[in-house]
Amino acid sequence: MIWLSWRQLRIQAAAAAVGVVAAAIVLAVTGPHLADLTGTVFDQLTRADRFLYFAGIVAVAVAPALLGAFWGAPLVAHELEGGTQRLVWTQSVTRGRWLATRLGLAVLAAAVAMGVLTLAVTWWAAPLDGVQSDTHGSLPARLTPVAFGMRGIVPVAYGVFAVALGVAVGAVLRRSLAAMAVTLAVYVFVQIAVPAWVRPHLIPPVRETVTLSADTLDGVSLRDDKPGGVTTITAHTADPADWVLANRTLDPSGRAVDGLPAWFAQCLPPPPSPAGPPAGPARVAGKDGLITCIDRLSAEGYRQQLVYQPASRFWALQWAETGMFVGLSALLAWFSLWWVRRRLT
Repeated sequence: MIWLSWRQLRIQAAAAAVGVVAAAIVLAVTGPHLADLTGTVFDQLTRADRFLYFAGIVAVAVAPALLGAFWGAPLVAHELEGGTQRLVWTQSVTRGRWLATRLGLAVLAAAVAMGVLTLAVTWWAAPLDGVQSDTHGSLPARLTPVAFGMRGIVPVAYGVFAVALGVAVGAVLRRSLAAMAVTLAVYVFVQIAVPAWVRPHLIPPVRETVTLSADTLDGVSLRDDKPGGVTTITAHTADPADWVLANRTLDPSGRAVDGLPAWFAQCLPPPPSPAGPPAGPARVAGKDGLITCIDRLSAEGYRQQLVYQPASRFWALQWAETGMFVGLSALLAWFSLWWVRRRLT
């Protein structure tokens, strides 16, 4: 049964192996010089470096979805669609052994492929995750949703989950194309929902209230979509690699507010104008003027509340999310076995 299952999977496995090995070779050739960069790493990156950085994110993000759609979904659906499973079931092979062997081999191959790909991408991107420029620009820190799911061990769990999901959907729908489409849709939904609603709470986040100052200020924005405008302000944590979940301004009474006092917008330095200085009371220009406004805001009792996951929790969150997806995969595998043994005729 193992030999038969492997013969049916070998073409897909060979294609995946070629892709993974090719990606690993490219990363192995281009990666060593990144570890030798010193100083402001971001400003020393070439266009090819940035392209490979984001290509690695895309590759690891897309690979599990492809495994689920092209390995998992047709694994059972194709057999049921053609009725070829009856030939096996009439021999000495039971339904449970038939499915367990096929599913186990597919899951193992997916885990190996994702493990090699993720290891290569994680190693290559390690010197670049979260690097910042002296002036502007940065790459995502590895704890942010853009990079977290494409680093460490969690992509391996994604691959296993996608295959198990595809098998379960295929067993229920019994049509390969329909199972592939549904598997892709469900997997994409899960990958959107988990970073937004689940991952931030796998470990209780840190809540911290900071005083607004030049050291904690992250940015100021003035919205013109409402009469008079609404000014918002954001602060940052001590470590720029932290994953900030919420950035709320608190008034002197400790309540969260949507905007800042009306005087704050008038206090901000005016934008440069080729027509000359603006009419009305003179405002202090440049960074000093902005800091003066921030100091006044702080003196009136305004504070900034930050809710975030510290960068130091990267591996703790990786293990927590990996365990969650492995558990979901086990449930899907059990469901597939139950469905094949009890519901299929």
